[in-house]
Amino acid sequence: MKDHRNDRDIDQTEIKRRIKEDIPEEKWRAIVSNDAAYDFRFFYGVSTTGIFCRPSCKSRPPNKENVRIFQHAEEALAARFRPCKRCKPTGEKLPDQEWVNQITDYIDRHFRDKLSLEHLADVCHGSPFHLQRTFKRVQGISPVEYIQRKRIKEAKHLLAHTDQSITEIAAGVGNSNVPYFITLFKKMTGQTPLEFRQIWQHGAALEVQTYEYEHDHGKQN
Repeated sequence: MKDHRNDRDIDQTEIKRRIKEDIPEEKWRAIVSNDAAYDFRFFYGVSTTGIFCRPSCKSRPPNKENVRIFQHAEEALAARFRPCKRCKPTGEKLPDQEWVNQITDYIDRHFRDKLSLEHLADVCHGSPFHLQRTFKRVQGISPVEYIQRKRIKEAKHLLAHTDQSITEIAAGVGNSNVPYFITLFKKMTGQTPLEFRQIWQHGAALEVQTYEYEHDHGKQN
């Protein structure tokens, strides 16, 4: 039987290789060196963040395999890339709500990873101070609180629907420090992870018993 998974892996490797080859070396050097002389001569988008920039953008250089080149800002927008908050490739200031949406979208996709304010500011193209202040004003909570809520929500789902250990769940939601995870979970839910699982399992068992009782008596009637 043919292993289609291996075919997909090969295809992805080939696609990344071609992308690297398709970016002219001159443009790649301009991106890496933040060369303002190339501003508005082309733009580049980063597929992992969905953001596009001028070559002179001071953000950390992206991985070459994640870069797409556009001749005009309109092309990047049409491809659903969003303008960078830092370098403003369209010449317009990105609304705070839209920028915060970019940040929450990134957190939602990467909350299992090690995240810090500095990392979020880097990938979302802003300063840590401005990101912290703007995020809290728009969302009502800090970026760290948003990450914590996302992780605890996922942990509750795993506690209720899997038999993974507390250690496995903590690591799986981005908290490798188990004592800290347990403390945070209790602070945010009022229960330890084990208590939450036991209460949920007890409630689920009662629902099953109620359903079976009603089902059996319904047949008799």
